[in-house]
Amino acid sequence: MTEKSYGGNNGVREHMGSSVKRKPGSMKIKEKIKSENKKIKSETSSDDSKLNEQDSYIKAGEIAKKVISYSKSLIKPNMPLLEIAQKIEAEIIRLGANPAFPVNLSIDQIAAHYHPTLEDQTLATGLLKVDIGIHINGFIADTAFSLDLTSDNKYKELIKASEDALVAALATLNKDPTFNDIGLAIQQAIERKGFSPIINLCGHGLGEYEIHEGVTIPNYANNNLNKIEKGAYAIEPFATTGEGKIYEGPGSNIYKIINLKNPRGPTARKIMEYIWGKNHTLPFSLRELQEEFGPMSRLAIKELEQLGVIHHYPQLIEKSHKPVSQAEHTFIKTPQGKIIITTK
Repeated sequence: MTEKSYGGNNGVREHMGSSVKRKPGSMKIKEKIKSENKKIKSETSSDDSKLNEQDSYIKAGEIAKKVISYSKSLIKPNMPLLEIAQKIEAEIIRLGANPAFPVNLSIDQIAAHYHPTLEDQTLATGLLKVDIGIHINGFIADTAFSLDLTSDNKYKELIKASEDALVAALATLNKDPTFNDIGLAIQQAIERKGFSPIINLCGHGLGEYEIHEGVTIPNYANNNLNKIEKGAYAIEPFATTGEGKIYEGPGSNIYKIINLKNPRGPTARKIMEYIWGKNHTLPFSLRELQEEFGPMSRLAIKELEQLGVIHHYPQLIEKSHKPVSQAEHTFIKTPQGKIIITTK
C-alpha cells in the first residue's frame, strides 16, 4: 500500500493526516501496541506466535507469493471489484495469515487506495492495480502487480515499465545504495520506456503493525545520499503516460486508527474495540465493517472520523487523469547486511 511523499528529500516520512492532541495521561498508540503485543504473544500458543521478527516477515512473504498467484488466476475482465476483494482476503486467511490492509483495487488514473463497499458495482476494467498486504504477528509483506484487462493489451508497455523499474531498483540493493541510487534506477527504467515515474508516490519502511514507518524510498533521483539501514521496506514504482504527479481525491473506503478516544455511540465503540483487537493500527475497510456490523457501520465510521479517532485514506489520482501502472516487492535488510526479498 503506497505512501504519498509529503515533501523533503531526507527520506524521513511525514505524518499522514492532521495531528491529534491527547489528554494528559493518555497512553500513546505505539506504547499501547507494545504493551498489548506482549500480552498477545504471552497468551497465544500458535506456531506462528513463536516466530521471530525476521521469520515472520519471511513467512508473510511466502504467503504473499501464493496470494499473488491466486489473484492473477482469479481476476477476469468485468469481474466485480467486490467479489475480487472478498475472495483475495478470504484466500489470505485460508493460507493462515491476515490482511495487513484492505486489498487496493485501483483502475486507470487511480494510482492507489481504492477498495469497494458492499454496495459498490464497479467492474474490473482497463488498467487494474492490485496491491496486497499480508501480516504474520504484525510483520508485513506488501506487494502489488498490474493487469491489462483491455481486449487489445494497450497497457502492456506501461505495465512493463513499472516492472522493469522494480527489477532495476532491487538490483541496486546488494551494492549498498543511497536512496538517490534507488530512485535513479527507477526513474531511468521508466523513462527508457517513454513514460514518467510518479514522483510524489514512494516506497516506504515497514514496522510492526505499521504499514508506513520511518523512511520513504523515492521513485526518482532526489539527491538523498542516506543509505538503507537494517529493517523492512517496500519498493513500489509507479509509471504513467501523464504528468507524473498525483493528487488526493475522494475517500477510498480505507481507514486506520490514529487516536484512542472512546466514542459515545455503542456501534462506534464496538467497531473501535473490534478493529483495535484485530488490526491495531493497520488499515481496515468500510466493507469489512458492513459485513460485521451491518448498515449502522456507516454512521459509526462518520462518528469516529468526526472525533479524530480514525483517518480516511484518500484515493490517489494521477494529476492529468492518465493511466498508471504499479509493481511492488518487500525486502528486509538483516543486521548482518543481507538482503532478503520476501515477496519474490
